[in-house]
Amino acid sequence: MKIALFRRDGSHIDENKLNYLSGRLEELGVEVFSCTSADSNGIPDGTNLMLSLGGDGTFLAAVDYLKGRQIPVAGINFGRLGFLTTAKVDDGCNSWIEDLVSRRFDIEPRLLLQVSGIELPEGIHPYCLNEFTVTRLGPSMLQITVSIDGKALPTYWADGVLVATPTGSTAYSLSVGGPIVAPTTDCLIICPVAPHNLNVRPIVANAGSEIKISFTSKDKAANMSVDNHGFQVSSGSSVSLSQAPHKALYVTLRDMSFVDALRDKLMWGDDIRNNK
Repeated sequence: MKIALFRRDGSHIDENKLNYLSGRLEELGVEVFSCTSADSNGIPDGTNLMLSLGGDGTFLAAVDYLKGRQIPVAGINFGRLGFLTTAKVDDGCNSWIEDLVSRRFDIEPRLLLQVSGIELPEGIHPYCLNEFTVTRLGPSMLQITVSIDGKALPTYWADGVLVATPTGSTAYSLSVGGPIVAPTTDCLIICPVAPHNLNVRPIVANAGSEIKISFTSKDKAANMSVDNHGFQVSSGSSVSLSQAPHKALYVTLRDMSFVDALRDKLMWGDDIRNNK
């Protein structure tokens, strides 16, 4: 078995834990190699699994680094919240390492969002695992036009708008009032950011829909982001969003579930009355 250990360039992770993880894998007969987001050589042929060492930002960078290659990714929490992470190295038995090597895990295909119709800066891959955003650059709100399969929605007057995948429903989308969506659901979520219209709400679209976004701004520009990559675009720019032709392969251990993650990491439903 060949496993890649991925970390973001310049990240500060516990080297003792990293050495422990590498050593355990090698003891189990795994061929281990390391890579960072700054490496240009890519992943060697025959790689069976990638371990993303960090938090959710590192997981997004790992999926981006694969550039569409269908290699399963397991998030190992060397960061903070780590909603996308499967396990962490602690002082216990860390039996999840054997589970990964013995393939006692599940693989969930996760929808990716494809960005087109606009020239992306060099080095930015046109796929999102979490979300695509357009947000204001200066003090003026944006006038945003959104259409779904050619059908225009009411104009948004807002700080911005985002289009999220089901995986991204627990990220930025959640913080601006979007719904929580089971991660293997095929849909896209459109959420205005701080809308000035009181009657504007998020909307869920079919995953096969084409979403077009254009905007104008008195500031003459706005910020766009593709997951954790940001750049500026001129007022009047437009972009098309659709489901990517491939999916990310998310590794989850069999004793973990999406509902468990909501309870443990986002404290979903936490209420003192439930502890009596």
